[in-house]
Amino acid sequence: MDDIIIVGAGVGGLTLGLALHAAGIPCRIFESAAEIRAIGVGINLLPHATRELAALGLEAELARVAIATEDATFFNRFGQLIYSEPLGRAAGYEHPQFSIHRGDLQMVLLEAFRARAGRDRLNTNHHCTGVEQNETGVSVSFSDGPEGTGRSTVRGRAAIACDGINSAVRKQFYPGEGEPRYSGVNMWRGVTRWKPMLSGASMVRAGWLSHGKMVIYPIRRASGEDGLQLINWVAEIETATYRRRDWTRPGRIEDFIGAFADWHFDWLDVPAFIRAADHVLEFPMVDQDPLPRWSFGRVTLLGDAAHPMVPRGSNGAGQAILDARALTSALLENRDSVAALAAYEKERLGATTRIVLTNRTNPPDAILREVFQRTNDRPFAAIGDVISRDELVALSEGYKRIAGYSKDALRT
Repeated sequence: MDDIIIVGAGVGGLTLGLALHAAGIPCRIFESAAEIRAIGVGINLLPHATRELAALGLEAELARVAIATEDATFFNRFGQLIYSEPLGRAAGYEHPQFSIHRGDLQMVLLEAFRARAGRDRLNTNHHCTGVEQNETGVSVSFSDGPEGTGRSTVRGRAAIACDGINSAVRKQFYPGEGEPRYSGVNMWRGVTRWKPMLSGASMVRAGWLSHGKMVIYPIRRASGEDGLQLINWVAEIETATYRRRDWTRPGRIEDFIGAFADWHFDWLDVPAFIRAADHVLEFPMVDQDPLPRWSFGRVTLLGDAAHPMVPRGSNGAGQAILDARALTSALLENRDSVAALAAYEKERLGATTRIVLTNRTNPPDAILREVFQRTNDRPFAAIGDVISRDELVALSEGYKRIAGYSKDALRT
């Protein structure tokens, strides 16, 4: 009855579970999947997120399975360098930026939670169907058992919905919200085993959405005699057609490779790189309009259930991790669960709203948009003739301030 009930064992739910356990606050996690597997592709953890994970004693384990990203590098679709800047510790941050396979991150969090809190504190095959509450606690209902035929109810002091963009709890409080909002950009994502490129720890953004844009970065170190890294890539193209987001839907290379057919750079043959992929997934770039509130008495939302954002700032997982820290702090400072959830919302709702809206308009890859528009999608003689270094720095630093990982923000 004193447990915090966490719905969902993704990045946000597992981080919250670890943070609550470290704070001495009992919790239980309930996950819809029958088995938690290392699925997905690559994500980035920015320094504000790795700081929180380091505080939970996870930095060494993450460093073992991730790439410590050293630089962000921007190119046009002709392979011309636009801008480059150091990242993470290479930029003077106290904590690294990690590029990591989403499955590797989830397994690090999962194994740590089970080892610290106990395996019985995480229950799989429990699909949340709704929540009810009164002045003494909250009841969370699940369908469970073989093929979801069973029914169960779990009682706790509060419930935290960490069940993603299609959150059942979010739908309960906002039944008329509708499907996620399509950005107009479809994504094909994959991983390719390839020799290290540029610094070997670079995060590359190239091209622009109207004609084809790519994000490329390594997520596992080279291993074995071939010296190949596992490199994550995302192909993004503006298109009116898309299908509902499904993390596991296969994509077809033929549907998008035409946009990159002539991308033969001195540091990468892009068509060959794409065709060498281990596998390709397809899903639309979607988000939801920011909500007016997340907390309803003893129930609140966290991570993508609260503020799904288009993945254009390497910041979605990071914001869920920051949510977990803020919520844990609020529960420590407020003995009353209702007051704690309200305090958490007050701290995080405005900050994440700004990021959701900025990711739609001026994320870091706005640098590519500016150059694309100013050159009319033509090669340039010198980047300084197109845009000044000061303008490029301002675009990059402006996003860091809004997203909460500028150096000044992390000193506080």
